[in-house]
Amino acid sequence: MKFTVDKHERYVVIEPLKDFLDGEAAAKLKGEFMLRHTGGQRNIVLNLCHVSDADEDGLRMGLLARRLCKASGGLFILTGLNDKLLNLLKVAGMEGYFKTAPTVSDAEDMIFGNELRLDLRTNQHDKV
Repeated sequence: MKFTVDKHERYVVIEPLKDFLDGEAAAKLKGEFMLRHTGGQRNIVLNLCHVSDADEDGLRMGLLARRLCKASGGLFILTGLNDKLLNLLKVAGMEGYFKTAPTVSDAEDMIFGNELRLDLRTNQHDKV
């Protein structure tokens, strides 16, 4: 499965170039999530603008990325979700597990807000 990786200073955008996310695609994406996390990236945006459908394995692969990001104080955000993918998340009972944003730009805003909050918290602890 092909995907693009767009690295930024505080986050990475991973964009699968496939219209259906299945178990095989999920395994490759999980490997990429692990690689990015061990490389120090705590914020991951998964842009699903090319994905039109997914099976259960395809949906669940995001749970690993969410756990990794959350453990390091970062965010895992899904963007580019079509109505079918949003409905699949609801049917699977997973819509509450994921942060979503309409666009990568909106996800970026969420990440920068979270980073500011973390920086302020760190500065307050340093003063104590």
